[in-house]
Amino acid sequence: MKTIVTGGAGLIGSNIVRQLNVRGETDILVVDHLGGNALKQRNLQAIQYAAYMERDVFRAAVRVGQIEPPAVFYHLGACSSTTETDEAFLEDNNTGYTREMCEWCLAHGTRFVYASSAATYGDGSQGYSDDERVIPTLKPLNLYGWSKQRFDLWLLAEKLTGRVAGLKYFNVFGPGEDHKGDMRSVVSKSYAVVRDTGRMSLFKSDRPDYADGCQDRDFVYVKDAAAVTVWLGDHPEVNGIFNCGTGHARTWLDLANALFAALGKPPQIDFIDMPEKLRGKYQYHTEAEMAKLRAAGCDVPFRPLEDAVRDYVEAHLSLY
Repeated sequence: MKTIVTGGAGLIGSNIVRQLNVRGETDILVVDHLGGNALKQRNLQAIQYAAYMERDVFRAAVRVGQIEPPAVFYHLGACSSTTETDEAFLEDNNTGYTREMCEWCLAHGTRFVYASSAATYGDGSQGYSDDERVIPTLKPLNLYGWSKQRFDLWLLAEKLTGRVAGLKYFNVFGPGEDHKGDMRSVVSKSYAVVRDTGRMSLFKSDRPDYADGCQDRDFVYVKDAAAVTVWLGDHPEVNGIFNCGTGHARTWLDLANALFAALGKPPQIDFIDMPEKLRGKYQYHTEAEMAKLRAAGCDVPFRPLEDAVRDYVEAHLSLY
């Protein structure tokens, strides 16, 4: 295969395959773990690829030399649940899996592009700089974030950041996320509610420096995140760990208003208490510093939040 995409039935992975398809590429091995999830299966039905393998079968085949190394390997395969509590599972499925694939690709001269996460930045008190000198100081708020941080730290310790490319994806949303359950974006979870009732809910703030709904995020449309990832696959001379965000934080109220506007409805928002399990683990602000990626030559644009939400609603959510 020319290309391997792990997590290829997931949100970013399936959009990477779709972008490769647009330019005529179908010589792709997709790897994932479907687990009987019909919504992941639907993602696969929307893309073109040469072969599919289950994650565990693929890992075993790589270990015994049964997989031919590709030209480009996009490693998006991971458990992305920020509420996952099984640390051993995350250590194997996220950190260990990424390390195995990285070492295999480096041994065979394959371009390796992998997913880190903005969850590594924790509460943001250390800022959002992707400078490699900052990365060791970061303290994620959840086990998922730590599973991504540990691989980044290993890469730094082994002095391998000059040979591979990683992306710290910020708050990615868009088509292909239906299978994520509670980890879906607010747009995905609220679309049908707003359409049917004309109302939606947002978390109250439990910090005096943020008004209700004014917690903010760097919201990234998945089509743009996939385009950046493919750009890195195309540019093996560009290496390191980079942020992937718009560089502009927007509030949850902005997001909600964009959804109401896309549906042609006046905003009616209810504020609800934040669940106990999220208190102390909730990011109140994220905003990617994008100078490093731009300086590396990546000129892929990020569309404004309102345009992204409208495209998501009109071209995808309204079809189901």
